[in-house]
Amino acid sequence: QLILANFQIIKMALIEELNQQGNKLFKYRSNLPVPFAVLGLAIYLYNIHMGKEIHSLTFEIGCLAVGLFGQLIRAITLGYTPKGTSGRNTHGQVAEKLNTKGMYSLVRNPLYLGNFFMWFAIILFIDVHWFSILYIMSFWMYYERIIFAEENFLRNKYGEPYLKWTMETPIFIPRLMGWKQPNLDFSFKNILKREYSGFFALFFTFGLFDLIENYMRFNQWYFDDFWAYSFWVSGGITIILRALKKKTKILQVKGR
Repeated sequence: QLILANFQIIKMALIEELNQQGNKLFKYRSNLPVPFAVLGLAIYLYNIHMGKEIHSLTFEIGCLAVGLFGQLIRAITLGYTPKGTSGRNTHGQVAEKLNTKGMYSLVRNPLYLGNFFMWFAIILFIDVHWFSILYIMSFWMYYERIIFAEENFLRNKYGEPYLKWTMETPIFIPRLMGWKQPNLDFSFKNILKREYSGFFALFFTFGLFDLIENYMRFNQWYFDDFWAYSFWVSGGITIILRALKKKTKILQVKGR
C-alpha cells in the first residue's frame, strides 16, 4: 500500500508538472517555427555554400503544396467555428463552447494539425532528413504538453460530454469517417479575417529563402519568377484583407 501511495503521489506530481508546462507553452504556441526557421535558414545557406544542387521548381511547389494543405485544414476548421473558440489568445485557456462537429468530429486538434503541415512545408524545403526528424520530435514534445493542459481545462469545464467526445475522436491523426455537420453555416469571411497573416507568412518564408539563395549563388538580390509572383500577390491580398479587417466591417460575421 505504501508503494502504491508513493506511485500515486509521483503520478499526481507528474500530471501537475505537465499541466504547468502546457499552460506556459500555450502562451507561446505560435513561436515554435521561429527557431526552426532561423536554424533551417542557417543549414540551408551552409548547404548552398558547400555546393548543394539547386532545387527543382517542381520540388519547391510540392513543398508549398504541403503548407497549403495545412492552411486548408485550418480554413475548414475556422469556417465553421463560433466566436470564443479556436482563437489566437495567448493569455490563457478559453472555450465558450465545446467544438465536437466539423473538423472536430474527425480529430481533436485540427488547428495544430494544420500548423504541423504549414511549418513542415518549410522544413521539407530545407531538404535535410535529420532536420525533418528533429522538427517532428520537437513538435510532438512541444504540443503534447499544450494539448495536455488544454484537455485538462476542457475536462474540468465540460465533464462527461467532453470525455465522451475524446473516446470517439482521435487526438491528432484524423479518422476518415464520421464527419458531423456543424450547426453554423460555413463562413468564408471568417477565414479571410483570421488567416491572412499565416497565409502570407508561408509565401514570405519561401520567398525569403529563394531571395537569399539567389544572392548566395549569383551575388544578385532577386526572386525567381514563380516566387516573385507568389510573394507580391500574397502580399497584396494580405494588405487588402488587413485593411478591410481594421478599417471596415465587411469581414465581420455575427457570432464569429
